[in-house]
Amino acid sequence: MAGKVLIRKLRDYAEFEYLLHIQRTVWNHSDVNLTPAHQFCVHSRMGAILLGAFVDGKMAGFVYSFPAIYDGGFCQHSHMLAVVPEFQGYGIGKKLKWALWREALKQGIGLITWTYDPLQAKNANLNLHALGVRSRTYFQDFYGPTPSLCIGPGIPTDRLLVEWLLGEGRVLDRQKGMGVKDEKRGGGRTRRDAPLDPGAMPKALERGETKGGPFPMPTPPKMNIRERVILVEIPPDLNALKPFPEVIASWQTGLRRVMPSYFKRGYAADDFLFGERCYYVLKK
Repeated sequence: MAGKVLIRKLRDYAEFEYLLHIQRTVWNHSDVNLTPAHQFCVHSRMGAILLGAFVDGKMAGFVYSFPAIYDGGFCQHSHMLAVVPEFQGYGIGKKLKWALWREALKQGIGLITWTYDPLQAKNANLNLHALGVRSRTYFQDFYGPTPSLCIGPGIPTDRLLVEWLLGEGRVLDRQKGMGVKDEKRGGGRTRRDAPLDPGAMPKALERGETKGGPFPMPTPPKMNIRERVILVEIPPDLNALKPFPEVIASWQTGLRRVMPSYFKRGYAADDFLFGERCYYVLKK
């Protein structure tokens, strides 16, 4: 990537129309699934936040959120975040989220919500570890059978709903870069976080032994763990498993059992451990 990243509000119809091209490029959306330019026109003037990231004058990505109500209070719901392939891997998505954070605070908003596929480890690491969100809500087949939103043939569009409390101490620490940087995982763990040893912690879901397949299937979920902190494993690279939908389906089935059950018992997804093995950190 040659130039610096400039993030600003999107202003005119030509820029809104270019977002259709980005939706096609990043998500392979068909025309029927595109958010149209005229909707961006209306929402950008009625309280939505619509920001573009530019590199050398070219739009490299965007973030789009709209006003919403959650748990009886006003918030912004971040519906889209996209970075075109040639600019991925440079932290532009993270920059867009922090720009969204600043704009929401200017509006007097204290909460941003969004959804993402819980099997996407890189997204989980960005959301929970780098940005400091939490999740306590699991939606099954949230978007229905929309092909461009499915992670494999016949795989339902399950999503975690995350809550980003913009003024919370853990979020402010991450925004200011106050934590000690973790060279392996990036992002930065705050000084208040104690290091976790996955090998010594109870796991509600984890991989079994490899038996010649592309990636191990999970072992049966453990549903009766009572410790305050629990780990839930997911595959580190879901894209590598797309040719093997049966493997993806087995991990999704495990998450469907584990996450809602522990959420009901007062746990929340509080952090994420990213590496050769990846784990959600559930805390009560």
